[in-house]
Amino acid sequence: MKLSTIINSKEKRVAITPETAAKYIKLGFDVVLPKRVGEPAGFSDSEYESAGAVVRDGEIADVTLYLCVKPFLSENMELSKGSYLIAMLSPFQNEEILKKLHLKGINPCALEKIPRITRAQSMDILSSQANIAGYRAVVEAMSEYCRVIPLMMTAAGTIRPARVLILGAGVAGLQAIATAKRMGARVSAFDVRRAAKEQVESLGATFVDVESDENGETVGGYAREMSEAYKKKQAEKLAEALKKSDIVISTAQIQGKPAPRLITKEMVYSMATGSVIVDMATETGGNCEVSEKDKKVNVNGVTVIGYTDFAGRVAYDSSQLFARNVFNFVSLMLKDGKLKLDTSDEIIQATLIK
Repeated sequence: MKLSTIINSKEKRVAITPETAAKYIKLGFDVVLPKRVGEPAGFSDSEYESAGAVVRDGEIADVTLYLCVKPFLSENMELSKGSYLIAMLSPFQNEEILKKLHLKGINPCALEKIPRITRAQSMDILSSQANIAGYRAVVEAMSEYCRVIPLMMTAAGTIRPARVLILGAGVAGLQAIATAKRMGARVSAFDVRRAAKEQVESLGATFVDVESDENGETVGGYAREMSEAYKKKQAEKLAEALKKSDIVISTAQIQGKPAPRLITKEMVYSMATGSVIVDMATETGGNCEVSEKDKKVNVNGVTVIGYTDFAGRVAYDSSQLFARNVFNFVSLMLKDGKLKLDTSDEIIQATLIK
Protein backbone atom coordinates (compact mmCIF):
# COMPACT_ATOMS: atom_id res chain seq x y z
CA MET A 1 0.00 0.00 0.00
CA LYS A 2 1.39 3.35 -1.04
CA LEU A 3 0.48 6.59 0.70
CA SER A 4 1.14 10.07 -0.69
CA THR A 5 -0.23 13.60 -0.93
CA ILE A 6 -0.98 16.34 -3.45
CA ILE A 7 0.62 19.78 -3.29
CA ASN A 8 -1.71 22.80 -3.33
CA SER A 9 0.34 26.00 -3.62
CA LYS A 10 -2.37 27.97 -1.78
CA GLU A 11 -2.34 25.66 1.25
CA LYS A 12 0.48 25.84 3.81
CA ARG A 13 -0.77 22.98 6.00
CA VAL A 14 0.09 19.35 5.32
CA ALA A 15 -1.89 16.20 6.12
CA ILE A 16 1.22 14.09 6.73
CA THR A 17 3.88 15.19 9.22
CA PRO A 18 7.15 13.36 9.95
CA GLU A 19 5.52 12.09 13.15
CA THR A 20 2.54 10.52 11.36
CA ALA A 21 4.68 9.34 8.42
CA ALA A 22 6.54 7.08 10.86
CA LYS A 23 3.23 5.78 12.22
CA TYR A 24 1.92 4.97 8.73
CA ILE A 25 5.08 3.01 7.97
CA LYS A 26 4.52 0.94 11.11
CA LEU A 27 1.01 0.19 9.82
CA GLY A 28 2.52 -1.24 6.62
CA PHE A 29 2.33 1.75 4.24
CA ASP A 30 5.05 2.91 1.87
CA VAL A 31 5.06 6.68 2.36
CA VAL A 32 6.21 8.47 -0.81
CA LEU A 33 6.00 12.27 -0.85
CA PRO A 34 6.78 15.10 -3.29
CA LYS A 35 9.91 17.14 -2.55
CA ARG A 36 9.52 20.16 -0.27
CA VAL A 37 5.91 19.22 0.51
CA GLY A 38 6.24 20.18 4.17
CA GLU A 39 8.37 23.32 3.85
CA PRO A 40 5.48 25.85 4.08
CA ALA A 41 4.44 24.25 7.39
CA GLY A 42 7.98 24.06 8.76
CA PHE A 43 8.85 20.40 8.01
CA SER A 44 11.98 19.60 5.98
CA ASP A 45 12.51 16.74 3.53
CA SER A 46 15.23 15.39 5.81
CA GLU A 47 12.74 15.09 8.68
CA TYR A 48 10.43 12.99 6.52
CA GLU A 49 13.34 10.85 5.34
CA SER A 50 14.49 10.33 8.94
CA ALA A 51 10.98 9.09 9.70
CA GLY A 52 11.32 6.50 6.92
CA ALA A 53 9.45 8.23 4.10
CA VAL A 54 10.72 8.44 0.51
CA VAL A 55 10.88 11.97 -0.93
CA ARG A 56 11.13 12.35 -4.70
CA ASP A 57 10.61 14.62 -7.69
CA GLY A 58 8.11 13.85 -10.44
CA GLU A 59 5.05 11.65 -10.64
CA ILE A 60 4.25 9.19 -7.88
CA ALA A 61 2.39 6.21 -9.36
CA ASP A 62 0.20 3.43 -7.95
CA VAL A 63 -0.93 5.37 -4.88
CA THR A 64 -3.49 3.74 -2.58
CA LEU A 65 -4.25 6.73 -0.36
CA TYR A 66 -3.83 10.44 -1.03
CA LEU A 67 -3.99 12.44 2.22
CA CYS A 68 -4.41 16.20 1.80
CA VAL A 69 -5.71 19.22 3.66
CA LYS A 70 -7.44 21.08 0.82
CA PRO A 71 -6.39 19.86 -2.65
CA PHE A 72 -7.05 22.00 -5.70
CA LEU A 73 -10.05 20.07 -6.99
CA SER A 74 -10.59 19.42 -10.69
CA GLU A 75 -12.43 16.67 -12.54
CA ASN A 76 -9.23 16.27 -14.58
CA MET A 77 -7.06 15.38 -11.57
CA GLU A 78 -4.54 12.68 -12.52
CA LEU A 79 -4.77 10.32 -9.57
CA SER A 80 -4.20 6.57 -9.41
CA LYS A 81 -7.35 4.68 -10.39
CA GLY A 82 -8.94 2.94 -7.42
CA SER A 83 -7.21 5.26 -4.94
CA TYR A 84 -8.82 7.12 -2.06
CA LEU A 85 -8.60 10.91 -1.79
CA ILE A 86 -8.98 11.82 1.89
CA ALA A 87 -9.16 15.55 2.56
CA MET A 88 -11.30 18.58 3.32
CA LEU A 89 -13.23 18.54 0.05
CA SER A 90 -16.03 21.10 0.68
CA PRO A 91 -18.60 18.52 -0.50
CA PHE A 92 -21.52 20.97 -0.57
CA GLN A 93 -19.61 23.33 -2.89
CA ASN A 94 -17.87 20.66 -5.01
CA GLU A 95 -20.56 17.99 -5.30
CA GLU A 96 -20.41 17.66 -9.11
CA ILE A 97 -16.60 17.45 -9.29
CA LEU A 98 -16.51 14.81 -6.54
CA LYS A 99 -19.14 12.71 -8.31
CA LYS A 100 -17.13 12.84 -11.55
CA LEU A 101 -13.97 11.79 -9.71
CA HIS A 102 -15.85 8.85 -8.23
CA LEU A 103 -17.04 7.79 -11.70
CA LYS A 104 -13.39 7.87 -12.88
CA GLY A 105 -12.49 5.29 -10.23
CA ILE A 106 -11.26 7.69 -7.55
CA ASN A 107 -12.92 7.45 -4.14
CA PRO A 108 -13.26 10.85 -2.40
CA CYS A 109 -13.65 10.91 1.40
CA ALA A 110 -14.71 14.28 2.83
CA LEU A 111 -13.27 14.72 6.30
CA GLU A 112 -15.74 17.53 7.08
CA LYS A 113 -18.50 14.91 7.12
CA ILE A 114 -17.06 12.91 10.02
CA PRO A 115 -19.97 12.76 12.50
CA ARG A 116 -19.68 14.54 15.82
CA ILE A 117 -19.94 11.47 18.01
CA THR A 118 -17.77 10.41 20.94
CA ARG A 119 -15.99 7.68 18.98
CA ALA A 120 -14.98 10.16 16.26
CA GLN A 121 -13.59 12.92 18.48
CA SER A 122 -9.98 11.97 17.74
CA MET A 123 -10.73 12.36 14.00
CA ASP A 124 -12.61 15.67 14.19
CA ILE A 125 -10.61 17.90 11.85
CA LEU A 126 -13.25 20.66 11.96
CA SER A 127 -12.79 21.13 15.70
CA SER A 128 -8.99 20.95 15.72
CA GLN A 129 -8.66 23.45 12.87
CA ALA A 130 -11.40 25.76 14.18
CA ASN A 131 -9.57 25.90 17.51
CA ILE A 132 -6.41 27.18 15.83
CA ALA A 133 -8.37 29.48 13.52
CA GLY A 134 -10.29 31.08 16.40
CA TYR A 135 -7.03 31.87 18.15
CA ARG A 136 -5.40 33.28 15.03
CA ALA A 137 -8.41 35.42 14.13
CA VAL A 138 -8.04 37.29 17.41
CA VAL A 139 -4.30 37.73 16.84
CA GLU A 140 -4.99 39.15 13.36
CA ALA A 141 -7.65 41.52 14.69
CA MET A 142 -5.50 42.80 17.52
CA SER A 143 -2.53 43.37 15.21
CA GLU A 144 -4.77 45.66 13.10
CA TYR A 145 -6.40 47.42 16.05
CA CYS A 146 -4.44 50.60 16.71
CA ARG A 147 -5.16 50.76 20.43
CA VAL A 148 -4.26 48.92 23.62
CA ILE A 149 -6.20 45.73 24.41
CA PRO A 150 -6.12 45.37 28.24
CA LEU A 151 -7.06 47.89 30.93
CA MET A 152 -4.08 50.11 31.76
CA MET A 153 -3.86 52.42 34.75
CA THR A 154 -0.97 54.86 34.56
CA ALA A 155 0.08 58.15 36.13
CA ALA A 156 -0.99 59.82 32.89
CA GLY A 157 -4.47 58.36 33.08
CA THR A 158 -6.45 55.16 32.54
CA ILE A 159 -6.88 53.33 29.23
CA ARG A 160 -10.06 51.29 29.03
CA PRO A 161 -9.91 47.71 27.77
CA ALA A 162 -10.90 46.91 24.19
CA ARG A 163 -14.46 45.64 23.76
CA VAL A 164 -14.56 42.45 21.72
CA LEU A 165 -17.73 40.87 20.34
CA ILE A 166 -17.72 37.24 19.15
CA LEU A 167 -20.54 36.13 16.84
CA GLY A 168 -20.98 32.36 16.95
CA ALA A 169 -19.85 30.36 19.97
CA GLY A 170 -18.83 27.11 18.34
CA VAL A 171 -15.28 25.78 18.63
CA ALA A 172 -13.71 28.77 16.82
CA GLY A 173 -15.84 31.26 18.73
CA LEU A 174 -15.09 29.77 22.14
CA GLN A 175 -11.37 29.79 21.41
CA ALA A 176 -11.67 33.40 20.24
CA ILE A 177 -13.38 34.28 23.53
CA ALA A 178 -10.66 32.56 25.56
CA THR A 179 -7.87 34.24 23.57
CA ALA A 180 -9.41 37.72 23.80
CA LYS A 181 -9.93 37.27 27.54
CA ARG A 182 -6.30 36.23 28.00
CA MET A 183 -5.30 39.45 26.23
CA GLY A 184 -7.32 41.47 28.73
CA ALA A 185 -10.25 42.49 26.52
CA ARG A 186 -13.83 42.92 27.72
CA VAL A 187 -15.63 40.17 25.79
CA SER A 188 -19.24 39.51 24.86
CA ALA A 189 -20.61 36.81 22.55
CA PHE A 190 -23.74 35.83 20.65
CA ASP A 191 -25.06 32.48 19.42
CA VAL A 192 -28.48 31.20 18.34
CA ARG A 193 -28.03 28.00 20.36
CA ARG A 194 -29.32 28.11 23.92
CA ALA A 195 -26.62 25.76 25.19
CA ALA A 196 -23.97 28.28 24.13
CA LYS A 197 -24.90 30.76 26.88
CA GLU A 198 -23.49 28.61 29.66
CA GLN A 199 -20.31 27.93 27.66
CA VAL A 200 -19.79 31.63 26.92
CA GLU A 201 -20.31 32.66 30.53
CA SER A 202 -18.01 29.89 31.80
CA LEU A 203 -15.18 31.63 29.91
CA GLY A 204 -15.94 34.95 31.60
CA ALA A 205 -17.71 36.62 28.68
CA THR A 206 -21.12 38.29 28.61
CA PHE A 207 -23.80 36.57 26.53
CA VAL A 208 -25.78 38.76 24.11
CA ASP A 209 -29.28 37.35 24.48
CA VAL A 210 -32.09 37.64 21.94
CA GLU A 211 -35.45 37.21 23.65
CA SER A 212 -37.13 34.29 21.88
CA ASP A 213 -38.50 30.80 22.46
CA GLU A 214 -36.58 29.50 19.42
CA ASN A 215 -33.57 27.25 19.88
CA GLY A 216 -31.16 27.36 16.95
CA GLU A 217 -29.50 24.01 17.62
CA THR A 218 -29.84 20.90 15.44
CA VAL A 219 -29.78 17.35 16.76
CA GLY A 220 -26.09 17.14 15.80
CA GLY A 221 -25.26 20.26 17.79
CA TYR A 222 -24.87 22.59 14.80
CA ALA A 223 -26.59 25.94 14.34
CA ARG A 224 -29.67 26.00 12.14
CA GLU A 225 -31.35 28.77 10.14
CA MET A 226 -33.73 30.86 12.24
CA SER A 227 -37.19 32.30 11.48
CA GLU A 228 -37.63 35.76 9.98
CA ALA A 229 -39.14 36.99 13.25
CA TYR A 230 -36.04 35.87 15.15
CA LYS A 231 -33.72 37.39 12.54
CA LYS A 232 -35.41 40.76 12.98
CA LYS A 233 -34.89 40.71 16.75
CA GLN A 234 -31.35 39.45 16.23
CA ALA A 235 -30.50 42.31 13.86
CA GLU A 236 -31.75 44.90 16.35
CA LYS A 237 -29.71 43.37 19.18
CA LEU A 238 -26.55 43.05 17.11
CA ALA A 239 -26.85 46.57 15.72
CA GLU A 240 -26.82 47.84 19.30
CA ALA A 241 -23.88 45.59 20.28
CA LEU A 242 -21.72 46.50 17.26
CA LYS A 243 -21.94 50.23 18.00
CA LYS A 244 -20.19 49.55 21.31
CA SER A 245 -17.60 47.10 19.97
CA ASP A 246 -13.99 47.78 19.01
CA ILE A 247 -13.29 44.32 17.56
CA VAL A 248 -15.78 41.83 16.12
CA ILE A 249 -14.89 38.20 15.35
CA SER A 250 -17.63 36.54 13.32
CA THR A 251 -17.60 32.73 13.05
CA ALA A 252 -21.26 31.81 12.34
CA GLN A 253 -21.90 28.95 9.91
CA ILE A 254 -24.89 26.78 8.93
CA GLN A 255 -23.88 23.31 7.77
CA GLY A 256 -24.50 22.81 4.05
CA LYS A 257 -25.81 26.35 3.52
CA PRO A 258 -24.41 29.85 2.94
CA ALA A 259 -23.20 31.60 6.07
CA PRO A 260 -25.89 33.72 7.78
CA ARG A 261 -25.65 37.45 7.11
CA LEU A 262 -25.31 39.01 10.56
CA ILE A 263 -23.51 42.32 9.94
CA THR A 264 -25.02 44.81 7.51
CA LYS A 265 -23.25 47.72 5.86
CA GLU A 266 -25.20 50.08 8.12
CA MET A 267 -23.86 48.27 11.20
CA VAL A 268 -20.29 48.64 9.92
CA TYR A 269 -20.83 52.36 9.36
CA SER A 270 -22.08 52.70 12.94
CA MET A 271 -18.76 51.48 14.38
CA ALA A 272 -16.01 53.83 15.50
CA THR A 273 -13.08 54.63 13.21
CA GLY A 274 -10.23 52.22 13.91
CA SER A 275 -12.52 49.31 14.74
CA VAL A 276 -11.83 45.86 13.27
CA ILE A 277 -14.13 43.11 11.97
CA VAL A 278 -12.81 39.61 11.22
CA ASP A 279 -15.27 37.61 9.11
CA MET A 280 -14.25 33.95 9.39
CA ALA A 281 -17.13 32.76 7.19
CA THR A 282 -16.20 34.29 3.82
CA GLU A 283 -15.57 30.87 2.26
CA THR A 284 -19.32 30.23 2.42
CA GLY A 285 -20.51 33.75 1.65
CA GLY A 286 -19.54 35.68 4.77
CA ASN A 287 -21.33 36.97 7.87
CA CYS A 288 -20.57 40.60 6.98
CA GLU A 289 -22.12 42.37 4.00
CA VAL A 290 -18.94 44.27 3.10
CA SER A 291 -16.29 41.60 3.69
CA GLU A 292 -14.35 40.20 0.73
CA LYS A 293 -12.98 36.68 0.53
CA ASP A 294 -9.23 36.49 1.25
CA LYS A 295 -8.94 40.28 1.43
CA LYS A 296 -8.54 43.03 3.99
CA VAL A 297 -10.57 46.15 3.17
CA ASN A 298 -11.25 49.49 4.83
CA VAL A 299 -14.90 50.52 4.99
CA ASN A 300 -15.61 53.97 6.47
CA GLY A 301 -12.57 53.68 8.73
CA VAL A 302 -13.32 50.11 9.84
CA THR A 303 -10.86 47.36 8.86
CA VAL A 304 -12.72 44.28 7.60
CA ILE A 305 -10.68 41.06 7.29
CA GLY A 306 -12.04 38.17 5.21
CA TYR A 307 -9.18 35.69 5.19
CA THR A 308 -10.00 32.00 4.77
CA ASP A 309 -6.63 30.63 5.92
CA PHE A 310 -6.52 31.47 9.63
CA ALA A 311 -5.48 27.92 10.61
CA GLY A 312 -2.95 27.95 7.76
CA ARG A 313 -1.33 31.04 9.28
CA VAL A 314 -0.26 28.79 12.15
CA ALA A 315 0.65 25.98 9.76
CA TYR A 316 3.08 24.02 11.93
CA ASP A 317 0.70 23.42 14.82
CA SER A 318 -2.46 23.11 12.74
CA SER A 319 -0.69 20.51 10.55
CA GLN A 320 0.27 18.49 13.63
CA LEU A 321 -3.33 18.35 14.80
CA PHE A 322 -4.77 17.73 11.34
CA ALA A 323 -2.30 14.93 10.60
CA ARG A 324 -3.13 13.15 13.87
CA ASN A 325 -6.86 13.43 13.13
CA VAL A 326 -6.32 11.90 9.68
CA PHE A 327 -4.10 9.13 11.03
CA ASN A 328 -6.86 8.09 13.43
CA PHE A 329 -9.35 8.06 10.54
CA VAL A 330 -7.08 6.01 8.27
CA SER A 331 -6.46 3.53 11.11
CA LEU A 332 -10.20 2.90 11.12
CA MET A 333 -10.03 1.94 7.43
CA LEU A 334 -7.57 -0.90 8.05
CA LYS A 335 -8.14 -4.48 9.14
CA ASP A 336 -5.38 -7.03 9.67
CA GLY A 337 -2.88 -4.63 8.12
CA LYS A 338 -4.86 -4.21 4.90
CA LEU A 339 -7.20 -1.58 3.54
CA LYS A 340 -10.69 -2.98 4.12
CA LEU A 341 -13.40 -0.37 4.38
CA ASP A 342 -16.28 -1.31 6.62
CA THR A 343 -19.03 0.69 4.92
CA SER A 344 -21.42 -0.23 7.72
CA ASP A 345 -19.30 1.87 10.07
CA GLU A 346 -21.13 5.18 10.52
CA ILE A 347 -17.91 7.21 10.44
CA ILE A 348 -16.61 5.75 7.17
CA GLN A 349 -20.08 5.74 5.63
CA ALA A 350 -20.58 9.44 6.39
CA THR A 351 -17.38 10.52 4.62
CA LEU A 352 -17.66 8.53 1.38
CA ILE A 353 -18.79 10.50 -1.67
CA LYS A 354 -20.73 8.37 -4.15
